[in-house]
Amino acid sequence: MDLTPIHPKVTPIYQTSVFKFNSLAELEEYYTTPGRGGRYGYSRSEHPNSDELVAEVAKLEGAAGGGVATGAGLAGLLAAVLATCQAGDHVLCPAELYGGSVVLLSLELSRLGIETTYVPLADLYDIAKWRKPTTKLVLAEVLSNPLLTVLDGPRLARACKEQGVLLLIDSSFTSPILTQPLSWGADMVWHSATKYLAGHSDVTAGVVVARDPAIGKRLRQVATNLGLMLAPMESWLAVRGLKTLRLRMRQHSENALAVAHFLANHPAVEQVFYPGLATHPGHALAEHELLGGLYGGMLSVRLADDSAAAVDRFIQKSKLFPLAPSLAGVASSCSYPTATSHRGLTDEQRRSLGITPGVLRLSVGIEEPADLLSDLQHALG
Repeated sequence: MDLTPIHPKVTPIYQTSVFKFNSLAELEEYYTTPGRGGRYGYSRSEHPNSDELVAEVAKLEGAAGGGVATGAGLAGLLAAVLATCQAGDHVLCPAELYGGSVVLLSLELSRLGIETTYVPLADLYDIAKWRKPTTKLVLAEVLSNPLLTVLDGPRLARACKEQGVLLLIDSSFTSPILTQPLSWGADMVWHSATKYLAGHSDVTAGVVVARDPAIGKRLRQVATNLGLMLAPMESWLAVRGLKTLRLRMRQHSENALAVAHFLANHPAVEQVFYPGLATHPGHALAEHELLGGLYGGMLSVRLADDSAAAVDRFIQKSKLFPLAPSLAGVASSCSYPTATSHRGLTDEQRRSLGITPGVLRLSVGIEEPADLLSDLQHALG
């Protein structure tokens, strides 16, 4: 069937594992031409849907070096680290870091000879103090998980550049609508596309894009060699999600700000962690650093009854904030960091980070704000 005259408005799903060649000359051209000459061979290496997703994210981030889409968010982190580090190298991170990242770095990559050091975020900016001769990479989050500490991205980027260390920014909580870390001087931006990029809780994916084409090429090589490449269907769904990203992020942010103000005045809540509140210690920095006057859809609270039992009562009474281990879908949800993202840490480690038994993380969706506040009032009653 000749499909030449067909011009779809939306890119089709190329649900195929391989692509055909008409001759040995075409096959040779595929392997020897830079950029594959516009051809595709094996979906483990590349396919049109993954390329479209990476191109769209790269455009949003201003990433001239391209990148790669992976089968999960953590696979994106794995690709970023292995594209820039090898056995004997050292990675520097803030102690306030997503638990899954900590497990990957400290449990798995350490077995491959890549060392990681964690220091308080407030001290991380002094890269010269912490770097070793083998330090190759710094990883940090724009907003820390789960207590929403605000990163001074431009300051960290300047410090990394001065010390000759690459900077990888996890922008999963903010998306390119709120932050574009390459404009600060970061070298790579990593997204768990499972979260805001896809946005509908029906995709598991990661995307990493780079400033330098050499790093972008190496990201693709690592993803190909390790089988990390995102499949066509999931790539297509993530691209579909991107088309409403700007609208969703505005509604997520507006709803979260309303929820944060409500919770800040509720007697059952001891503390609200949301950079959009003037009382948040990072509010001034967030106001300057985040784009469009938006602060995102993620917030955390510490209940006045700082106990797991109080959290469990909330979970069982809430109808619009169901307990779920992930975040950032169009429908609201809640998560309990002690038992999910940071369960791999000891009680002492969690307490040192401020993650006490009564800390609950809320992912605020795009529902009617009045419905969300009514549900919270009931759940905290």
